[in-house]
Amino acid sequence: MNTLQATRLVAVREVRVKLRDRTFLISTLFFLLIAAAATILPPLLSGGPSTVAATEAVAGPLRAAGLEVRTLPDDRAAEQAVRDGDVDAAVVSGPTVLAMDEAPDDVVTALSTQPPVRLLNPDAVDPAVAFLVPFAFAFVFFVTSQTFGVQIAQSIIEEKQTRIVEILVAAVPVRALLAGKLVAGTLLALGQIALVALVTVAGMTFGDSGGLLSLLAPAIGWFLPFFLLGFVLIAAMWAAAGALVNRLEDIGGVSTPVQLAVMVPFFAVIFLNDNATAMRVMSYLPFSAPTAMPLRLFTGDAAGWEPLVSLALLLVTAAAFLAAGARVYEGSLLRTNGRTSIGTAWRSRETLG
Repeated sequence: MNTLQATRLVAVREVRVKLRDRTFLISTLFFLLIAAAATILPPLLSGGPSTVAATEAVAGPLRAAGLEVRTLPDDRAAEQAVRDGDVDAAVVSGPTVLAMDEAPDDVVTALSTQPPVRLLNPDAVDPAVAFLVPFAFAFVFFVTSQTFGVQIAQSIIEEKQTRIVEILVAAVPVRALLAGKLVAGTLLALGQIALVALVTVAGMTFGDSGGLLSLLAPAIGWFLPFFLLGFVLIAAMWAAAGALVNRLEDIGGVSTPVQLAVMVPFFAVIFLNDNATAMRVMSYLPFSAPTAMPLRLFTGDAAGWEPLVSLALLLVTAAAFLAAGARVYEGSLLRTNGRTSIGTAWRSRETLG
């Protein structure tokens, strides 16, 4: 069995085990429900346009505004329709708007004479969207890299704790064992994100948010390669951290650098997303680039060449961390007599084949 075959075998095994894990399935379903609720419920809860009773003389502007108009012969019948709850509001002579307990804003707007408006920045992003998009990008990368990274580390620790790793390394090369775990984790993470993205797109289509979807499409397209490289970088760190200890309860002692590498960029992107200088710097830093650069592309603040340079820097950094993580993994995997220091693992890598 060559290294490629061994890697494929380990990856398939890891994927099968995870797909039978109830916790993983429940968490995936939970994310899908959140995506569906966030995109489908707001249009449903906002309610449709008001139903209005009016005479034919004043019905024209109401219909033009998209309101549902019920034509009645006189003002008295229109008022009675409101009292009976048959309509939300009525427009009577004056004109005057009648409602039971709350002014219908859409009806008032339809009857108002608005001055012409000229937008100086018609392409500006809605403030609510400008806040939610960076949060969504950062949240997806943070949760996914943490969840699947921890699972990779736990899998390695469990194999060391039960000493089954000694059997595994006798059957497959150590690097193939690590590569298989990273490939499986990456495929599962991308698969979960793809499902969430499909549900989100379907929900936005159902909620008639096609305009927002067209704005998000380029940023999402760039987010995928940035996410892939960023996840590999973080996963390599989690794999090395897991190989350094022999018990699950000891993982906290070696995972602090990994936790900080994910948490600090997460909060930085959220709180500094309106700071152009900070976002420009973070879009080139490997740990924050997976969220900062797609966000700058969404807001139109990045030039066409910038994501290519940022992606190249992230690729080089991910490759370096992957090589370093593999060396630490190889040097500490078979050490089952307590916590191994990074220095010891680095120096003892050559003892494994």
